[in-house]
Amino acid sequence: MKESSWEIHISRITEEGLDLYPQLGEEWFRSWQEEDPGLEFAGPGTISGKVHLEKHGREILLRGHLEGALILSCSRCLDAYKAPVAADFDLLLEPGPEPAVPEEELTAEALDLDFYQGEVVDLERYFREQILLMVPLKPLCAETCKGICPRCGADLNREPCRCRAEKAESPLAAALAKLKK
Repeated sequence: MKESSWEIHISRITEEGLDLYPQLGEEWFRSWQEEDPGLEFAGPGTISGKVHLEKHGREILLRGHLEGALILSCSRCLDAYKAPVAADFDLLLEPGPEPAVPEEELTAEALDLDFYQGEVVDLERYFREQILLMVPLKPLCAETCKGICPRCGADLNREPCRCRAEKAESPLAAALAKLKK
């Protein structure tokens, strides 16, 4: 695993905190996709934002806002499209290893809690997590997307279904056609 450019030594976090302004562009996304080819992005995105770190004893409060656009594949028509995304987040980072056995049911407090080891916090991990949380469960290029015909494969946004003629020849359709005559 390559060294992250977002590794922050905790000694850099002053009493006032530390403000950072990430610009995560196409190169950053390509690098991430090379490391994890299973990502569901259709192409590189662009994300920017502001992150504020505060020390509270050995705990670190990570508060941020990320926004930009991701290139996703529509779950209906499979076309790539640019999806605007934005998220605010607050995480409390505690020193020490992550628990070996995850809890069966996460509490609301556990969702905003993470761990770091040593004197360095790798923010890239948290950026990636927040970006994945911004991806919709069912990405759609448009609410009105008609999708792909499951029988003939026609993209119904661009062309009519090629199997409609077959549907018209069904016994019910033939009986209806006779009634109309």
